[in-house]
Amino acid sequence: MKRRQVLGAAAAVAAAPLMTRPAAAAERIEWKMVTSWPQDAPGVGTGARRLAELIGALSGGRLTVRLFPAGELVPPLQVLDAVQQGTAEMAHTALYYAAGKAPALHFFTTIPFGMDLSELAAWLSFGGGQVLKDEILAPFGVQSFYAGNSGTQAMGWFRREIRSLDDVKGLKMRIAGLGGAALTKLGATAVLVPPGEIFGAMQAGTVDAAEWVGPWNDIAFGLHKVARYYYLPSFHEPGPALDAVVSRKALEALPADLQAMVRAACTAAALDTSSEFLFHNVESYAMLADYGVQVSVLPDEVVQALGRASDEVLAELMGSDPGARKVGEAYLAFLARADAYAQPMAQAMLMQRAAVRSAAGG
Repeated sequence: MKRRQVLGAAAAVAAAPLMTRPAAAAERIEWKMVTSWPQDAPGVGTGARRLAELIGALSGGRLTVRLFPAGELVPPLQVLDAVQQGTAEMAHTALYYAAGKAPALHFFTTIPFGMDLSELAAWLSFGGGQVLKDEILAPFGVQSFYAGNSGTQAMGWFRREIRSLDDVKGLKMRIAGLGGAALTKLGATAVLVPPGEIFGAMQAGTVDAAEWVGPWNDIAFGLHKVARYYYLPSFHEPGPALDAVVSRKALEALPADLQAMVRAACTAAALDTSSEFLFHNVESYAMLADYGVQVSVLPDEVVQALGRASDEVLAELMGSDPGARKVGEAYLAFLARADAYAQPMAQAMLMQRAAVRSAAGG
């Protein structure tokens, strides 16, 4: 090779982005990521794994992330504690699992009759939601990035039909988030069972009903085998977010380009995970009839009562904590504007599409 070619090749290597170069041993950093999900659980577990792999790929191996499924290193609902305490540098979870630390965290995951997937992502990215999230989590020494969304979830699986408010009274239901508090106001008992234990709780009769995510996840967890009645949609999780929680100390110790790669990986994972959920829920929904599942919607009487109960729960939450009030006011203000836009747009489009497809016979 001529001298000019050698010099040109050397210059090209020097100018290449660091992410494309193999990592020298001295550069390599390994993080631990704990999750709230069983190994490769649909959407949540697979999303966490892909996020870990993407960080490693983007960094060219300079930063690798070792994944620990729920219970392997820490209990599934204590992953934020693990990042705070330095047991792990990163967690993949839903922030409302840690709402006992800061009630405002409910708003960054989901609230009853709240924002859907697109609205929540818009508020976080452009409406000041992420700024508020940073403010709430700063005392815990963590930074949390939006990392996906399941889209509107299912109300859940029930051993008996829900025909009226009387059928809600005395019901024991596995349910996460503020929906449980709303159900309690109607005479039910809410139980928060970790995801990996839902099937066992239903099978043993510990609970009479259970919500998890949607058709894809629910079938994968075998919930169609322990209950016949499936209610859609969820009132309490219209678009729940997943988050990648990172130790601020660990993040700030990284070079600037690796910090940017972590953020970029979370953004990419958010789109990928949300798309994965939608595709597989569409496919899995078509399978429900084959399993003899009876799909229904809640009676209007029950929905209206849940709406009133949810309003009470939100008022109590925002009245009990200054952070929840500040975040809640911002969230609800954007929700009102988003709803005013959704009615003549998204809602009307779906109604028109349904009418046209029905008339066309497909």
